[in-house]
Amino acid sequence: MSAPQDGQREKIVVIGAGAFGTALATVIALEGKAGVTLLGRDPALMSDLRNDRMHEAALPGVPLPDALDFSTEPDALDDASIVLFAMPSQAQGDAARHYGPYLHADALVVTCAKGIERSTGRLLTDVLEQALPRHPVSVLSGPGFAADIARGLPTAMAIAAGDPAVAERLAHAVSGRTFRLYAATDRIGVQLGGALKNVLAIACGIVEGAGLGDSARAALISRGLAEMSRLVSAMGGQAETVRGLSGLGDLVLTATSHQSRNLRFGIGLGQGEPADALGGLLVEGAFTAAIAASLGQSHQVDLPITAAVAAIIEGRLDVATAMEQLMTRPITTE
Repeated sequence: MSAPQDGQREKIVVIGAGAFGTALATVIALEGKAGVTLLGRDPALMSDLRNDRMHEAALPGVPLPDALDFSTEPDALDDASIVLFAMPSQAQGDAARHYGPYLHADALVVTCAKGIERSTGRLLTDVLEQALPRHPVSVLSGPGFAADIARGLPTAMAIAAGDPAVAERLAHAVSGRTFRLYAATDRIGVQLGGALKNVLAIACGIVEGAGLGDSARAALISRGLAEMSRLVSAMGGQAETVRGLSGLGDLVLTATSHQSRNLRFGIGLGQGEPADALGGLLVEGAFTAAIAASLGQSHQVDLPITAAVAAIIEGRLDVATAMEQLMTRPITTE
C-alpha cells in the first residue's frame, strides 16, 4: 500500500487498548487527517469504550473522540496503511505473530513500546521484523505520558525508520496540533534511549527514596546518558541520538515526574521495599535492567549504573553498598 494520493487519507490501526495505545489513537483521531481504529482483544472493554467514549481505567476523565472506531476483529487491519503496535514490550512478538496474517502487504508497522525482549536481548524492531518479514518496522519513542498526549497537552516525540521517506510519511500522518513527531533514521539509538531511560529513571527513584539529594539525581542523569551513549555506539547506533528526544528528553521526563511508574518503583526500592512487593512486572525498566546489563557485558561496554540497578532489583545488592561502589570507582576523565 503506497502513500495515499492527494485527497486520500491514511487508515491507521493502533493495536493495544492500554493507556498509551488509547492515547495515541485519541490524539490522531482528533486531527481528522486519518481514519483511526483502536484494536483490542477484550470484547467487553472495547464495547464499553465504543458506547461510553471513556477509558476510566487507563485515562480517567479523558473523553474519546467520536471519530475513533473500536474493534476486536483482526480483519480491521485489512486496509490499514499504518499499524501501531502499542502493547507492552514483552508482548510485542506474540502480537506480531497473532496479527501478522491480517496485515496488508504494504502496511507500515511501528513499534511504540520502550523495552528490549527479555528472552533474547533483541530490540523490538528486530523482534517484529522476524515475525513480519515483509514489513520494515519503524519505532516511535520519546518523552510523552499517555495522559498528557490524550488531553492534548503539547508533546514531541521521535519516529525512526530505516528509510527517511518512510519516517517523514509517518511523522506527517501521526503528527497534529498538539502531538509533534520528528523523523529520524537511527532506530537503534531511538530504541535504546527509550529502553535505558527506564532503568535510569529507576536509579533516580532509588536516589529520591533513599533521600540522597538532587545533586545525586543530576549525577545519575548525566552519567547515565554517558552509559546510554556508549551502548548505542557499540550496538551500531549514533551516539548523538541520546542527546535528542528519545534519550535526554525522555530521561528528564521519566526521571523527574511522579507520573512515571519507573520512578515510583525506584522510590520504593530506595525506601527499602523489595522489588516483588512493588509490582515490578508492570514496570518496563524492571525487565530492561538485567537485559541491558547483559548487553553491556556482551558488547564490552561499562554500564555501572545499569548493573547496579539490576543487582538491586534482583536483591543481590543493597542501596547503600551500590552507592558506595559507584562513588569509589576509579577516577577518570568525563
